[in-house]
Amino acid sequence: MITGELRSQIDKVWETFWSGGIANPITVIEQITYLIFIKQLDDKQNKKEKIANYQNKPIDKPIYTPEQKHLRWSQFKDLGAKEMFELFQDKEGAFQFIKTINNVNATFAQFMDSAIFMISTPQLLTMVVDLIDKIDFADKDVNGDLYEYLLSKLATAGTNGQFRTPRHITRMMVDLMQPQIDDIICDPSSGTCGFLVSASEYINKHHSTALYEEDHLKHYNNEMFMGMEFDPSMIRIGVMNMVMHGIENPQLRFVDALSEANNSFTEEATLILANPPFKGSLNADSVDDKVLALVNSKKTELLFLGLMIKGLKKGGRCAVIVPDGVLFGSSKAHKQIRKELIDNQKLTAVISMPSGVFKPYAGVSTAVLIFTKTDAGGTDKVWFYDMKADGFSLDDRRSLIETNDIPDIVSRFHHLDEEGARVRTDASFMVPVAEIRDNGFDLSINKYKEVVYEEVVYEHPNTIITQIEAIEVERKQLLNELKQLL
Repeated sequence: MITGELRSQIDKVWETFWSGGIANPITVIEQITYLIFIKQLDDKQNKKEKIANYQNKPIDKPIYTPEQKHLRWSQFKDLGAKEMFELFQDKEGAFQFIKTINNVNATFAQFMDSAIFMISTPQLLTMVVDLIDKIDFADKDVNGDLYEYLLSKLATAGTNGQFRTPRHITRMMVDLMQPQIDDIICDPSSGTCGFLVSASEYINKHHSTALYEEDHLKHYNNEMFMGMEFDPSMIRIGVMNMVMHGIENPQLRFVDALSEANNSFTEEATLILANPPFKGSLNADSVDDKVLALVNSKKTELLFLGLMIKGLKKGGRCAVIVPDGVLFGSSKAHKQIRKELIDNQKLTAVISMPSGVFKPYAGVSTAVLIFTKTDAGGTDKVWFYDMKADGFSLDDRRSLIETNDIPDIVSRFHHLDEEGARVRTDASFMVPVAEIRDNGFDLSINKYKEVVYEEVVYEHPNTIITQIEAIEVERKQLLNELKQLL
């Protein structure tokens, strides 16, 4: 977690951007991202030079030529504010360099065509450069925490149904799904790539020794992580987030995941982790026919479920956040997609989350659906969990609290064989698929949960009246005593 002096420096830079007329947090993050990337390029070049000197060989695929020495971070960071600013504005300067390189990070470079340098004053540029220069980017924890703190400032989230998923919720979903070293992990609405980053952290923690093997490391850096995003700003931020977390070449696609143009996304992923847009509707003519065959709708939250079924390989697993309306909506499309998940795939779990989880961005109630693609059914019982707390207050402040159901959710999910004996008044319980079918494929937890009403016994009215009379007598006595004192 970013704390202390570093945090206050970042906040100061952020405030300077705002006072300088750059109020869009996405733009601020982009500009800081570009500078971080330039510093990392210089760090990589320094590493290459050390290796070359040690081996007494020429540098292998140098990032900078000797003629481009002035574009390196270590060279321009000590320039005066005016000189540095001119270097970034120059048509062959430091910013233009990262738009044209293609031998360092192909994924990042391909999304840079429309990038614009928007730092408006030499003073602001100098301040940001000084801040970034103090950060040790070899420390992946600091590296990642810095970017998480920047992303937490996306206060404009919620526009067009997009908002950032809280980090502890992405971690919960990753812990539930337990990514494996040979998985192909996809988020078809990747945004800032929070799910993919969280999955990479899980792999590093639980499969670190496997990453010493060349084949596994190659898969990790190139094929394991796949994302789709149609917002050019968000995809640049997302790829930088992944690069900063040590993933060299994530497979990010600049595409509308639901469009006919993206119909190649078929049986590619073995694991999907996602929080797709909740709002909005699309023209059916622009949506992939194979998705419409699974759910004939214009609503994005339903179409994305169809897309995920289509994009998973058989045996592939999915954990996806959906608004509560998906669970009980009565339209033909709502019932169609729930029937698909239950009858043609294997629906494993429905985790109901409280409405405050996404505050202050949105107050909508949501749930996590977990299913496996089988194309042959297999749903026997569905596990329901009624989450009441996630470790934070459920108001706009989202302050830390002690009550947290997430550890219990993860633990119980991985021991579903022990859940059958639990009753409908418990936080979690099993529901037979036959009962769900009888209820029109309704997946709302309140349809099945039993509420125990506690009997409240009140005192007899005569007793209450007697107590009130006694209080009145005491009040008069005290009032008389006060009058005598005066």
